[in-house]
Formats: sequence, C-alpha cells, structure tokens
Amino acid sequence: KVYQDILIALASAIAFWFGISPFFVIAGAALIGMIVFRTQMISMDTKDTKSTGPGQISFVIPIVFTIAGVMFLFAINKRLFELAMLMIKIDLFAFGGGFAALPLMLQEVVNVRGWMDSKTFMDGIALGQVTPGPIVITATFVGFLTNGLAGAVVATMAVFMPSFILLVIGASIFDRLKQSLLFQRSVKGIFASFVGLLLYVTIKFAIAVPWDFIRLMIVVAAIVALLKKIDILYIVLAGALISIFLL
Repeated sequence: KVYQDILIALASAIAFWFGISPFFVIAGAALIGMIVFRTQMISMDTKDTKSTGPGQISFVIPIVFTIAGVMFLFAINKRLFELAMLMIKIDLFAFGGGFAALPLMLQEVVNVRGWMDSKTFMDGIALGQVTPGPIVITATFVGFLTNGLAGAVVATMAVFMPSFILLVIGASIFDRLKQSLLFQRSVKGIFASFVGLLLYVTIKFAIAVPWDFIRLMIVVAAIVALLKKIDILYIVLAGALISIFLL
C-alpha cells in the first residue's frame, strides 16, 4: 500500500533531520519493511535457474586488491585512508543508484566531518550532472577538494569498488536473493527510506540557496522541463547560462 511507503519516507526524513545517522535510518527501514510489507505479494521470477556466475577467483581478486589498497593507504596517509573507507561505506549502503548516495555523502562530508559546506557540496553535484559518469562521481569532487589529485583518484576508486565486487559475487546468488520474501520486503523499505532522505537533502539545499525572484523562476522552469522529460544535462547547462547573465 502506498501509505506505508509514504510513512517510511516521512519517518526517515524526520529521523535524518534530528541527526540520526542515515546508515541507522536505512537499517531501520529495512527492518520495518520486513514487517509492514508482509501482507503484500511481491512479483518475482521463481523459475529455477542454475548459477552461471563466475568462479571464486573472479571475486577474490578485487576483494584482495581492495583490502591491500586500503591497508597501503593506512600505512602512508591516514587522511586518504579515512576518505577511502568513507566512500566504501557510502557505496555499500547506496541501494537504488547514485542519487541514493547523496544523503549519505552529505551527512558524512558536510554534517559530520565538516570538510565543506552545503553550498560547496551542491556545486559538486552540479558538476557531476554536466560531466560524464553517474551522479556518484561527486565523490571525485569531494576527494579533490579534501586531498587534491590523490584524493580524487582514491575517492573515485573506493566509491565504485564495492559495487563492482557485489556485482561479481551477486551474479551467483542473485536468483536466490530475489526469491526471498524477507529480502524483497527489506529492499522495499530501504527504497522508501531513500525517498525521505532525498527529501531532507532537497530541503537542506533549498535553505542554503540565497533566494530571489530569478532563482525561483529557474526552479519552476527546471521542474517543468523535467516533467516534459527534457534531458537533465540540457537543464543544468541552461541553468548555468542563465546564472552567468542574470545572477
């Protein structure tokens, strides 16, 4: 039922607003999802398929590479080690795509560690929209601002490595996972929580903007363009050009 998703989303936004770690919010939403969605039938493919996933060597190599890289960073530069561990943690919890990583990154980079303010982080997201790659490439921006070129490289590799490893491992167990009702319900709860976390991020960014009539009109025009399914790249570029001449 839709109201259950809405309640989880609102509860997640409120919890985040009062300073509860988004990682705890996500874990809580997963547990709640297992309970509140227990009466719902979830569509899934129950066809019995044999695993065609790669052998153990295929995923052992990237795991060993990641552990060795993290240990190396710990030995030579504690700040780069902290950055790598942060991005790995963010990617592990970012279910549902790059936008799900934004609330986690905002919390850790801006609210907890104070590496930059909300406006600077927002600039990084804007750059991520006009450069090649997914929105999670904002991690590169964070790494560069905090640790220069080395930080950019470390943050980029760290934020993609967990997904790569899970993709390789998941190839052999995904069929079993998708047939688990508990797994499906927990993921449904997690997705609902991310809606709430993104709502919090939207409000946080809105507070950081020095509003005036022109900025308000840009927001309205951008929403209309999105509803008309105009490519977000063109929307961001148009907003940048308007800002240059009018703001």
